[in-house]
Amino acid sequence: MTTPAQPDHGPTVVVFDVNETLSDLAPLRDTFTTFGAPDGTADTWFAATLRDGFALTVTGTKPSFADLATDVARGLLAPHIHDADAAAEEIVRGFRNLSVHPDVVEGIDDLHTLHLRLVTLSNGATSVADDLLARAGIRDRFERLLSVDDAPRWKPAVDAYRYAADVCGVPIEDCLLAASHPWDLHGATRAGMRTAWVNRADRPYPRCFDQPDLEVESLVDLAAQLGAVAA
Repeated sequence: MTTPAQPDHGPTVVVFDVNETLSDLAPLRDTFTTFGAPDGTADTWFAATLRDGFALTVTGTKPSFADLATDVARGLLAPHIHDADAAAEEIVRGFRNLSVHPDVVEGIDDLHTLHLRLVTLSNGATSVADDLLARAGIRDRFERLLSVDDAPRWKPAVDAYRYAADVCGVPIEDCLLAASHPWDLHGATRAGMRTAWVNRADRPYPRCFDQPDLEVESLVDLAAQLGAVAA
């Protein structure tokens, strides 16, 4: 499958993934270890939640992120704590109360200065993004907060990205997805969006996925690169 040719002008809408791209999951690592789980369990939990969501999506079910996250946490914690149900609920409460990465506020302000339209597109609930951005003091920078709850399917199905472009009222090639997950960027590319990989950990990009149009180390870097394109 070939992807559509991109226009000469820069994007007019920047679409942000929320979980890990904007929010910092690091505090949840401490929460899992407090319950006796081994180091690395938080990362396993998040990856397994996505895995199960993808599996349900491709088999025709549109799951609730919160329900999946609770189920996965319960299974991972059950060998380490008697009341795994209560512990799993605490994990999900913590997930809903995370902070943004240190670069996010400055980067979003810089992107707003470029007069770009900013929206989110999450596999989680809109309320999670709303609370996250409000705590960071940047909720007003975002025109729309979108969730796959209102789209046909979870990301990385192409329908999810097309839904976002349709809601924003622009051709999909005028949108750029900023995300820390290569699978997300691959889906967006296949849908016709431009993409920017937020690579805070300086990792190599997987060769199996379509390559992103931009690679940035932070949202401040993203604003600088998009500003250079617009200049």
